[in-house]
Amino acid sequence: MPQNAQNRVPSFAEQLADCHRTAVHLEMRDTYGIASEAAEFAAWRQGDDSSRHDRNGRRKEWLDTVREAVARGVTIRRARIVSEPVSEYIRFEHAGTLLNIQAGEEVRWLPRRRASDIALPGNDFWLFDDQVVRFNHFSGDGASGGPEVADDPATVKLCADAFETVWERGVPHGEYEI
Repeated sequence: MPQNAQNRVPSFAEQLADCHRTAVHLEMRDTYGIASEAAEFAAWRQGDDSSRHDRNGRRKEWLDTVREAVARGVTIRRARIVSEPVSEYIRFEHAGTLLNIQAGEEVRWLPRRRASDIALPGNDFWLFDDQVVRFNHFSGDGASGGPEVADDPATVKLCADAFETVWERGVPHGEYEI
């Protein structure tokens, strides 16, 4: 399903709904400027981490989506390549990752120094059933720049190989200390 200016990029929800076996996500930025979590991040920075443990707050829709996909047999894995010492934003992500795991995601962390010899794509991505890649583009300050979808075999292979290498080297969330 190659995308061009004349084709609509399917939503993430549509792509995950079409997924039958695996959905893997590689994150490579040390900060994200996601508008929907700005207030939560600001509160966390002031010492209020209650949202990072709130199953019914802003993240409820995501957590429900993960639970539904996992219930129908989809394995969801997320790997994060991070600089060390970690950024304040990565501390924020780490603080809320337990909810992702409780919903059914598997999460690993890879220190950036251990990723130097891995061929990585230039952008974060989701890979669905080893067939379709959804790249997530971000601006320099971390704001979303919109998705791009690709299914050409070379791009899929690059992303699949990169993810699996990061996953093999990554530290399971419960063992990764920041």
